[in-house]
Amino acid sequence: MTLDLASFAKDRGIKYFMISYTDLFGGQRAKLVPAEAIADMQKNGAGFAGFATWLDLTPAHPDLFALPDASSVIQLPWKKDVAWVAADCVMEDQPVDQAPRVMLKRLIAEAAKEGLRVKTGVEPEFFLISPDGGKISDEFDTAEKPCYDQQAVMRRYDVIAEICDYMLELGWKPYQNDHEDANGQFEMNWEYDDALQTADKHSFFKFMVKTVAEKHGLRATFMPKPFKGLTGNGCHAHISVWDLEGRTNAFADKEMPFGLSAKGKTFLGGIMQHASALAAVTNPTVNSYKRINAPRTISGATWAPNTVTWTGNNRTHMVRVPGPGRFELRLPDGAVNPYLLQAIIIAAGLNGIRKNADPGRHYDIDMYKEGHTVTDAPRLPLNLLDALREYDKDEELKATLGKSFSSAYLKLKHQEWNAYASHFTEWERQTTLDI
Repeated sequence: MTLDLASFAKDRGIKYFMISYTDLFGGQRAKLVPAEAIADMQKNGAGFAGFATWLDLTPAHPDLFALPDASSVIQLPWKKDVAWVAADCVMEDQPVDQAPRVMLKRLIAEAAKEGLRVKTGVEPEFFLISPDGGKISDEFDTAEKPCYDQQAVMRRYDVIAEICDYMLELGWKPYQNDHEDANGQFEMNWEYDDALQTADKHSFFKFMVKTVAEKHGLRATFMPKPFKGLTGNGCHAHISVWDLEGRTNAFADKEMPFGLSAKGKTFLGGIMQHASALAAVTNPTVNSYKRINAPRTISGATWAPNTVTWTGNNRTHMVRVPGPGRFELRLPDGAVNPYLLQAIIIAAGLNGIRKNADPGRHYDIDMYKEGHTVTDAPRLPLNLLDALREYDKDEELKATLGKSFSSAYLKLKHQEWNAYASHFTEWERQTTLDI
């Protein structure tokens, strides 16, 4: 039974709803709607000019309507008279196929037809920085190895605890918060969930972290590599697949190596075989490739992959299997679109299951020290353009994600790359002026 948002507002004292959708570049777009108007919006959607956001639409297209999904509604813990609700994009009463949340729901339905229910958890990392973005916010956070630094995390207790308190209030079951491997960097974890719920929570989490940081006079960034020499922001994804009732883990088999079932291994095979194309979505910005292909950081490791390899419980590879019945994809970064992340995991995994894909041999080596000895595994793309080309070549993945999405994403991301390539930089002046 669909939740009635007007009744929800009356019961909770809500005055306004933020009807929110996420565009192709991960931008969160919203309209603030008074509760008195929400009944009509729940039926017909809030109107937007689609061309004004990062979707492949023109000014001549009809209105885009964001139809709120009442099951996603969240009363803002820090502003109780406002509620946020994720929305699906429609145009002329038809779903907008290129819209990330629409596409994710389609792929979840495809998986369900095959008796599969994908559950995921994400580990978003972020920096707390100065309002102008120029430096980390804590002048005393200077350790060479700052990971898990208890002094540093307690100096930001007010921010981290406030965010965690809100997650507890929302029932997300957060279970740990820590200072991460870079100075000024943090990670917060909550319990895994169905892919759509994880995507909605991930989207809201980014909004919440930025809002709370601003409240404390700081700025939060999920930028993949905001500071040279420091570890970048990852967004690792933990993946398992269950039966439709969510009772039996289809990835778990105690008799198999790593506790990963034959079906889980073929799902992983899809991830491995599509990895280079995956990067175009999991690492979606020019800056993303400063993280993937970074030299060793001050702490001694980048904690990011650069080669398509998998392993057991070893954090130097693109995929690790830390325990029975699940695996961790370490490729995505902080800029990843919450909905596209889940969608491309499902798409690649389904392709792997359908063709009984083999993930290839696993490696037990330290890739940061011995990676040069691996000669039979592809390197991840060196830059965004290479990743887009890999995606464009991957006809199977493009088809699974959908022609409308793939065409729109490649078009807009090539425009972004061209804008970057034509940008004049100070590096060029310093290295070329006296040639």
